[in-house]
Amino acid sequence: MLSRTALLLFRFLQATRVFFWGSSRDFPANLRSIRKQQRLYPNGGSGLFSFSDLHTESGLKTLDGYLSGKTFISGDQISKDDVKVYGAVPQKPAESFSSAAKWYASVHSVLAARFPGQTVGVRFGGQAAPSAAVPAIPATKESAGDDDDDLDLFGDETEEDKKAAEERESAKKASTKKKESGKSSVLLDVKPWDDETDMKKLEETVRSIEMPGLLWGASKLVSVGYGIKKLQIMMTIVDDLVSVDTLIEERLTVEPANEYIQSCDIAAFNKI
Repeated sequence: MLSRTALLLFRFLQATRVFFWGSSRDFPANLRSIRKQQRLYPNGGSGLFSFSDLHTESGLKTLDGYLSGKTFISGDQISKDDVKVYGAVPQKPAESFSSAAKWYASVHSVLAARFPGQTVGVRFGGQAAPSAAVPAIPATKESAGDDDDDLDLFGDETEEDKKAAEERESAKKASTKKKESGKSSVLLDVKPWDDETDMKKLEETVRSIEMPGLLWGASKLVSVGYGIKKLQIMMTIVDDLVSVDTLIEERLTVEPANEYIQSCDIAAFNKI
Protein backbone atom coordinates (compact mmCIF):
# COMPACT_ATOMS: atom_id res chain seq x y z
CA MET A 1 0.00 0.00 0.00
CA LEU A 2 1.09 3.55 -0.68
CA SER A 3 2.35 5.56 2.27
CA ARG A 4 0.31 8.56 3.32
CA THR A 5 2.98 10.97 2.01
CA ALA A 6 3.05 9.27 -1.43
CA LEU A 7 -0.74 9.29 -1.59
CA LEU A 8 -0.89 13.02 -0.80
CA LEU A 9 1.80 13.74 -3.45
CA PHE A 10 -0.13 11.74 -6.06
CA ARG A 11 -3.35 13.67 -5.35
CA PHE A 12 -1.46 16.98 -5.48
CA LEU A 13 0.01 16.17 -8.91
CA GLN A 14 -3.36 15.04 -10.22
CA ALA A 15 -5.03 18.27 -9.02
CA THR A 16 -2.21 20.36 -10.54
CA ARG A 17 -2.64 18.69 -13.94
CA VAL A 18 -6.39 19.31 -13.90
CA PHE A 19 -5.79 22.96 -12.98
CA PHE A 20 -3.44 23.62 -15.89
CA TRP A 21 -4.91 21.35 -18.53
CA GLY A 22 -8.64 21.15 -17.77
CA SER A 23 -10.13 17.71 -17.09
CA SER A 24 -7.69 14.81 -17.07
CA ARG A 25 -9.30 13.33 -20.18
CA ASP A 26 -8.45 16.54 -22.12
CA PHE A 27 -4.77 16.41 -21.22
CA PRO A 28 -3.48 14.64 -24.38
CA ALA A 29 -5.53 16.86 -26.73
CA ASN A 30 -4.40 20.06 -25.01
CA LEU A 31 -0.78 18.95 -25.15
CA ARG A 32 -1.03 18.17 -28.88
CA SER A 33 -2.60 21.59 -29.50
CA ILE A 34 0.30 23.39 -27.78
CA ARG A 35 2.91 21.35 -29.65
CA LYS A 36 1.19 22.16 -32.96
CA GLN A 37 1.17 25.87 -32.08
CA GLN A 38 4.89 25.70 -31.27
CA ARG A 39 5.57 24.21 -34.71
CA LEU A 40 3.51 26.85 -36.49
CA TYR A 41 4.80 29.80 -34.47
CA PRO A 42 8.36 29.10 -33.30
CA ASN A 43 8.69 32.66 -32.05
CA GLY A 44 6.30 32.41 -29.13
CA GLY A 45 2.81 31.48 -30.33
CA SER A 46 1.65 34.90 -31.46
CA GLY A 47 2.36 34.23 -35.15
CA LEU A 48 4.71 37.29 -35.28
CA PHE A 49 8.10 36.45 -36.78
CA SER A 50 10.96 38.93 -36.77
CA PHE A 51 13.45 39.34 -39.62
CA SER A 52 16.52 41.55 -39.64
CA ASP A 53 19.57 42.28 -41.77
CA LEU A 54 17.97 40.85 -44.90
CA HIS A 55 20.75 42.46 -46.95
CA THR A 56 23.25 40.07 -45.35
CA GLU A 57 23.86 36.36 -45.82
CA SER A 58 22.87 35.58 -42.23
CA GLY A 59 19.59 37.46 -42.62
CA LEU A 60 18.78 35.65 -45.87
CA LYS A 61 19.64 32.34 -44.23
CA THR A 62 17.05 33.03 -41.52
CA LEU A 63 14.47 33.99 -44.14
CA ASP A 64 15.26 30.90 -46.23
CA GLY A 65 14.83 28.62 -43.22
CA TYR A 66 11.51 30.25 -42.32
CA LEU A 67 10.19 29.85 -45.88
CA SER A 68 11.15 26.20 -46.15
CA GLY A 69 7.96 24.32 -47.04
CA LYS A 70 5.98 27.59 -47.32
CA THR A 71 4.66 29.47 -50.35
CA PHE A 72 4.35 32.90 -48.73
CA ILE A 73 5.21 34.49 -45.40
CA SER A 74 1.80 34.11 -43.73
CA GLY A 75 0.06 31.34 -45.69
CA ASP A 76 -0.75 30.09 -49.15
CA GLN A 77 -1.64 33.55 -50.56
CA ILE A 78 0.35 36.74 -50.85
CA SER A 79 -0.27 39.29 -48.09
CA LYS A 80 1.05 42.60 -46.79
CA ASP A 81 3.65 40.62 -44.82
CA ASP A 82 5.19 39.45 -48.10
CA VAL A 83 5.27 43.01 -49.50
CA LYS A 84 6.99 44.30 -46.34
CA VAL A 85 9.65 41.59 -46.36
CA TYR A 86 10.08 41.87 -50.14
CA GLY A 87 10.82 45.58 -49.76
CA ALA A 88 13.55 44.80 -47.21
CA VAL A 89 15.34 42.34 -49.53
CA PRO A 90 17.51 44.46 -51.90
CA GLN A 91 17.69 41.86 -54.68
CA LYS A 92 16.78 38.31 -55.55
CA PRO A 93 18.55 35.87 -53.19
CA ALA A 94 21.13 33.48 -54.63
CA GLU A 95 20.04 29.98 -55.63
CA SER A 96 21.76 28.64 -52.50
CA PHE A 97 18.80 30.15 -50.65
CA SER A 98 16.32 28.15 -52.76
CA SER A 99 13.19 28.74 -50.66
CA ALA A 100 13.82 32.48 -50.37
CA ALA A 101 14.67 32.77 -54.09
CA LYS A 102 11.47 30.95 -55.10
CA TRP A 103 9.40 33.16 -52.77
CA TYR A 104 11.06 36.33 -54.09
CA ALA A 105 10.30 35.35 -57.71
CA SER A 106 6.64 34.65 -56.84
CA VAL A 107 6.14 38.00 -55.09
CA HIS A 108 8.03 39.81 -57.86
CA SER A 109 5.76 38.38 -60.57
CA VAL A 110 2.60 39.41 -58.67
CA LEU A 111 3.82 42.94 -57.97
CA ALA A 112 5.19 43.45 -61.49
CA ALA A 113 1.78 42.52 -62.95
CA ARG A 114 -0.09 44.89 -60.62
CA PHE A 115 2.35 47.79 -60.99
CA PRO A 116 3.44 47.83 -64.66
CA GLY A 117 4.96 51.33 -64.51
CA GLN A 118 8.64 51.85 -65.22
CA THR A 119 10.87 52.02 -62.12
CA VAL A 120 13.79 54.38 -61.53
CA GLY A 121 14.90 52.94 -58.16
CA VAL A 122 14.69 54.47 -54.69
CA ARG A 123 17.18 54.86 -51.90
CA PHE A 124 16.83 54.48 -48.13
CA GLY A 125 19.30 56.34 -45.96
CA GLY A 126 21.41 54.25 -43.59
CA GLN A 127 20.87 50.92 -45.35
CA ALA A 128 24.03 48.89 -45.64
CA ALA A 129 25.22 47.51 -48.94
CA PRO A 130 24.45 43.84 -49.71
CA SER A 131 26.94 41.30 -48.43
CA ALA A 132 29.66 40.28 -50.88
CA ALA A 133 28.79 36.64 -50.25
CA VAL A 134 25.40 37.13 -51.88
CA PRO A 135 25.71 37.27 -55.72
CA ALA A 136 24.21 40.43 -57.18
CA ILE A 137 21.75 40.41 -60.03
CA PRO A 138 22.32 42.72 -63.05
CA ALA A 139 21.12 46.29 -62.53
CA THR A 140 18.49 47.88 -64.74
CA LYS A 141 19.46 50.59 -67.22
CA GLU A 142 17.66 53.20 -65.15
CA SER A 143 19.61 52.37 -61.98
CA ALA A 144 22.97 51.48 -63.58
CA GLY A 145 24.57 54.63 -62.23
CA ASP A 146 23.12 54.39 -58.70
CA ASP A 147 25.04 53.35 -55.60
CA ASP A 148 24.99 49.80 -54.23
CA ASP A 149 22.47 50.76 -51.54
CA ASP A 150 19.82 51.75 -54.13
CA LEU A 151 16.74 49.56 -53.85
CA ASP A 152 14.95 48.58 -57.06
CA LEU A 153 11.51 47.50 -55.92
CA PHE A 154 10.97 45.26 -58.95
CA GLY A 155 14.33 44.57 -60.56
CA ASP A 156 14.96 42.91 -63.92
CA GLU A 157 12.69 40.21 -65.24
CA THR A 158 14.22 36.84 -64.42
CA GLU A 159 14.28 33.74 -66.58
CA GLU A 160 11.68 32.20 -64.27
CA ASP A 161 9.37 35.19 -64.83
CA LYS A 162 9.80 34.96 -68.62
CA LYS A 163 9.13 31.22 -68.59
CA ALA A 164 6.02 31.67 -66.41
CA ALA A 165 4.73 34.43 -68.71
CA GLU A 166 5.25 32.21 -71.78
CA GLU A 167 3.41 29.33 -70.12
CA ARG A 168 0.47 31.60 -69.22
CA GLU A 169 0.33 32.92 -72.79
CA SER A 170 0.42 29.39 -74.24
CA ALA A 171 -2.37 28.27 -71.90
CA LYS A 172 -4.45 31.31 -72.86
CA LYS A 173 -4.03 30.59 -76.57
CA ALA A 174 -4.92 26.94 -76.05
CA SER A 175 -8.09 27.82 -74.11
CA THR A 176 -9.23 30.34 -76.75
CA LYS A 177 -8.24 28.24 -79.76
CA LYS A 178 -11.02 28.24 -82.27
CA LYS A 179 -12.94 25.01 -82.32
CA GLU A 180 -13.48 23.12 -85.55
CA SER A 181 -16.43 24.54 -87.48
CA GLY A 182 -19.67 22.58 -87.32
CA LYS A 183 -21.81 21.53 -90.23
CA SER A 184 -25.53 21.73 -90.93
CA SER A 185 -27.97 19.98 -93.24
CA VAL A 186 -30.49 22.33 -94.88
CA LEU A 187 -33.59 21.59 -96.96
CA LEU A 188 -34.52 24.44 -99.32
CA ASP A 189 -37.84 25.08 -101.02
CA VAL A 190 -37.12 26.85 -104.34
CA LYS A 191 -40.28 28.26 -105.98
CA PRO A 192 -40.67 29.20 -109.66
CA TRP A 193 -42.55 32.15 -111.05
CA ASP A 194 -45.40 30.11 -112.59
CA ASP A 195 -46.29 26.81 -114.16
CA GLU A 196 -44.44 27.71 -117.37
CA THR A 197 -41.04 28.00 -115.69
CA ASP A 198 -38.53 25.39 -116.92
CA MET A 199 -37.86 23.41 -113.70
CA LYS A 200 -34.86 21.64 -115.23
CA LYS A 201 -33.23 25.00 -115.96
CA LEU A 202 -34.19 26.18 -112.47
CA GLU A 203 -32.39 23.22 -110.85
CA GLU A 204 -29.34 23.71 -113.06
CA THR A 205 -29.22 27.35 -111.98
CA VAL A 206 -29.37 26.38 -108.30
CA ARG A 207 -26.63 23.77 -108.61
CA SER A 208 -24.42 26.15 -110.60
CA ILE A 209 -23.93 28.26 -107.47
CA GLU A 210 -20.63 27.30 -105.85
CA MET A 211 -19.23 28.52 -102.55
CA PRO A 212 -16.52 27.26 -100.13
CA GLY A 213 -18.25 25.02 -97.59
CA LEU A 214 -21.37 24.42 -99.76
CA LEU A 215 -22.33 20.98 -101.09
CA TRP A 216 -25.59 20.37 -102.98
CA GLY A 217 -27.40 17.06 -102.41
CA ALA A 218 -30.53 15.20 -103.50
CA SER A 219 -33.54 17.02 -104.94
CA LYS A 220 -37.12 16.43 -106.05
CA LEU A 221 -40.10 18.30 -107.48
CA VAL A 222 -43.11 18.78 -105.22
CA SER A 223 -46.54 19.92 -106.47
CA VAL A 224 -47.94 23.05 -104.82
CA GLY A 225 -51.19 23.33 -106.85
CA TYR A 226 -52.54 24.78 -110.08
CA GLY A 227 -49.94 22.85 -112.05
CA ILE A 228 -47.06 24.60 -110.26
CA LYS A 229 -44.23 22.59 -108.75
CA LYS A 230 -41.44 23.66 -106.45
CA LEU A 231 -37.91 22.29 -106.16
CA GLN A 232 -36.90 20.77 -102.82
CA ILE A 233 -33.12 20.39 -102.63
CA MET A 234 -30.79 19.32 -99.82
CA MET A 235 -27.51 21.01 -99.12
CA THR A 236 -24.73 20.57 -96.55
CA ILE A 237 -22.93 23.67 -95.33
CA VAL A 238 -19.98 24.51 -93.08
CA ASP A 239 -21.50 26.90 -90.56
CA ASP A 240 -18.58 29.34 -90.38
CA LEU A 241 -18.27 29.57 -94.18
CA VAL A 242 -21.83 29.66 -95.48
CA SER A 243 -24.76 31.80 -94.35
CA VAL A 244 -28.07 30.45 -95.69
CA ASP A 245 -29.67 33.91 -95.57
CA THR A 246 -26.80 35.39 -97.58
CA LEU A 247 -26.97 32.53 -100.07
CA ILE A 248 -30.68 33.17 -100.68
CA GLU A 249 -30.58 36.97 -100.73
CA GLU A 250 -27.36 37.49 -102.70
CA ARG A 251 -27.14 34.44 -104.96
CA LEU A 252 -30.48 32.63 -105.47
CA THR A 253 -32.94 35.54 -105.77
CA VAL A 254 -30.85 37.99 -107.79
CA GLU A 255 -29.85 38.07 -111.45
CA PRO A 256 -29.37 35.81 -113.31
CA ALA A 257 -30.92 33.18 -111.01
CA ASN A 258 -34.13 35.16 -110.50
CA GLU A 259 -35.03 34.54 -114.14
CA TYR A 260 -36.30 31.15 -112.94
CA ILE A 261 -36.49 31.54 -109.15
CA GLN A 262 -39.31 33.58 -107.61
CA SER A 263 -38.42 32.88 -103.92
CA CYS A 264 -36.64 30.48 -101.54
CA ASP A 265 -37.58 29.25 -98.09
CA ILE A 266 -35.81 27.11 -95.49
CA ALA A 267 -37.94 24.00 -95.03
CA ALA A 268 -35.62 22.27 -92.52
CA PHE A 269 -32.34 23.09 -90.78
CA ASN A 270 -30.43 20.50 -88.71
CA LYS A 271 -27.00 20.51 -87.11
CA ILE A 272 -24.80 17.58 -88.07
